[in-house]
Amino acid sequence: MDWFGTIDAYCERVDAGFWSEPVNAVSNLAFLVGAALAYREWRRRGGHDGASLFLIALVAVIGTGSFLFHTFANGWSLIADVLPIAVFIYGFFGLALYRFLRLHAVATMAGTILFAALAQGVERLAEPLLGSSASYLPALLALGGIGAWLASRGSGAGRLLLLAAGVFAVSLTLRTLDGPLCAAWPLGTHFLWHILNAATLTLCLLAAIRFPRMKA
Repeated sequence: MDWFGTIDAYCERVDAGFWSEPVNAVSNLAFLVGAALAYREWRRRGGHDGASLFLIALVAVIGTGSFLFHTFANGWSLIADVLPIAVFIYGFFGLALYRFLRLHAVATMAGTILFAALAQGVERLAEPLLGSSASYLPALLALGGIGAWLASRGSGAGRLLLLAAGVFAVSLTLRTLDGPLCAAWPLGTHFLWHILNAATLTLCLLAAIRFPRMKA
């Protein structure tokens, strides 16, 4: 990888300048707002849930990393963008298995590893249709599946996760359309991915904070 070569991946970028994606860059404030709202809820609920606090901090890191990528737009900032997102996806999936589905620690770890392996296959199958957005499809399917199962059992956490899945589906669609709509809409749609994705993660955080454990 060229750590410092410019990456032109989104419609809004027209040159290698730092502020060539101003709307994409500034829209990452949505992640910081979401993290702040979740932190306030975390404090209101007692402020003792370490796992939720870690995920709240991770959402702030996601916003920062994405800002770096949409300004510097090179190899090292790409890693700063995608790595925290991956940590959140697998971290929240594991939390959902352990906290919401009440699996034991070993089963949670095994389930998370299995999910990571299956995600690679789903991504490869979806890539011809979704392009780079295919890497997020497994997360959408997992979020919707877990949310639907919990909601069918009357869980408030399930309803929040289903809502998050619905928002994420719209968000992922807009991310996918950034390139195809570029000629007609030069600003692009990627900034809407940031805003709606921040809403998705905030809903996930609220589920974790408000439902620290499920009753058997």
